[in-house]
Amino acid sequence: MLERYLTLALRSIVLGIGVVWSAFPIFMVVSSSFKTPIDIFAYPPKFIAFSPTLENYSTLFRAWPQFISGLWSSLIVTVGATVLTGVVSLMAGYAYSRYQSRWLTLSAFSMILLRMLPPVVVTIPLFPIVNQFRLNDTHALLIMLYAAFFVSLATWILKTFIDQIPRELEEAAEVEGASLLQRLTKIILPLSVHGMVAACVFVVVFAWNEYMFALIFTSSEAKTAPLVLAEITGTLEGVQWGVLFAAATVQLAPILIFVILVQKYIVIGLTAGAVKG
Repeated sequence: MLERYLTLALRSIVLGIGVVWSAFPIFMVVSSSFKTPIDIFAYPPKFIAFSPTLENYSTLFRAWPQFISGLWSSLIVTVGATVLTGVVSLMAGYAYSRYQSRWLTLSAFSMILLRMLPPVVVTIPLFPIVNQFRLNDTHALLIMLYAAFFVSLATWILKTFIDQIPRELEEAAEVEGASLLQRLTKIILPLSVHGMVAACVFVVVFAWNEYMFALIFTSSEAKTAPLVLAEITGTLEGVQWGVLFAAATVQLAPILIFVILVQKYIVIGLTAGAVKG
């Protein structure tokens, strides 16, 4: 009994350390966004005992209107990449689960190998293609790039779930006259929705925060929020840390709220896939 309590206490301590390690930087960024420059650099640090101010947020939206357009671009790209990844991964996961052939197996391993390549490796070969189709500085380009980067992971997550769906359900629906599209949308998708949510969360987090592709392939029209954050750190007047922390908080808030709302589905999706697989 004593050993059991000691194990539980040790796990709780380790979990607590992990939570503090992960949450403390977020707390510092958010709290600093409400501080004056004097309070930000105060020593010893003022964690709670300071007078909060909204001046940093006021300055952000007044002096950096492009940050709003950057958030809008990030939203467009994130939603587009998530939807595209979800649709393609559902169909690909279904194909890998229900059909067997040498070419499908080869394409599955090729997809894994391509996923292992660093993103920077594919940027140079992409330049002539992007220029040929005049896709520079467009949301469509970022949507396709982000979806291509995560479609392999999402496909394998969904394949794991689709493998567990009895084929008899599809056969019965086919006998009733259901088409392939109807079987996908009315049988496969509802029964694998947890896997779909778990896969899409990775895309949402990546697309919302991605910097490198956006830096290389955009300049003004499709500039995302992370690029504006980088611009705030490089002003001639020096870094306005309060404004930077305010921008980081605004940029962090939507994704943090989203992850909190869907965390139940993430846990169910990933653990169910692991157990069933």
